[in-house]
Amino acid sequence: MEFRVGDSKVYAYTGGKPFDAALPCVVFVHGAEGDHSVWGLQSRYLAHHGRAVLAIDLPGHGRSEGPALDSVESMADWLIEVLDAVQVPRAQIVGHSMGALVAVECAARRPDRVERIALHGAAFPMRVADALLEATRTDEARAQQMINIWSHSAYAHYPSSPGPGFWVHGANLRLMQRQKSGVLPVDFTACNDYRNGAAAAEKVRCPALFLIARRDLMTPQRTVRDLVKAIQDSQVVEIDGSGHYMMAEKPDEVLDALRGFLAAAPA
Repeated sequence: MEFRVGDSKVYAYTGGKPFDAALPCVVFVHGAEGDHSVWGLQSRYLAHHGRAVLAIDLPGHGRSEGPALDSVESMADWLIEVLDAVQVPRAQIVGHSMGALVAVECAARRPDRVERIALHGAAFPMRVADALLEATRTDEARAQQMINIWSHSAYAHYPSSPGPGFWVHGANLRLMQRQKSGVLPVDFTACNDYRNGAAAAEKVRCPALFLIARRDLMTPQRTVRDLVKAIQDSQVVEIDGSGHYMMAEKPDEVLDALRGFLAAAPA
């Protein structure tokens, strides 16, 4: 699905179903150097089970036009513009990593537009190691390799993937490689420089689900504790045997957690 926000084209995957703004809406927000495809299983399932799904490509990512936005705050404001463009008054927001910060910030800024938030691999502060941040600016290929190694629980999974012929580690590297040059340092700098997480979390009034991967090296469990405590109505689900990219490493477990959480909202 394509539509416009301001002067730029926006792409969103709708899960194989025509988008119907009259249905309860779930918006999926990818992390740094990602796009809509990271939510393949989860977005498609929900689209075929009574939800209007928008797995968006943030500006400058995937098929969306425009420069990449350079702050979490600007991404949160843009997300409200997306809801306006598709005529959705309220939505549930599902975010991964940088996208999780966007979900928190959006819920804090516009509680009238956000029903619930589901946060995968969240952390605050979301500090980026100096060596990795420098690599994003000077050697994107090397940075992508570093991210890929640190974001998965193993190089090759047994039986190597959730589906035949699919290599989790290789697929994610290819996802990053096909993003536009220059997006990676913008994304990682936005995560590293975001300072409003604690204040935003205290303003969140909707229910929040935290999905935490036990083998996550990018956003370890200890880095999300303050966010969990700050949000009044929060719950935690731990995903065993997965690294940061839990949606690919443990897609069924992630979907099960989402189904239970989102089902508690009016359908």
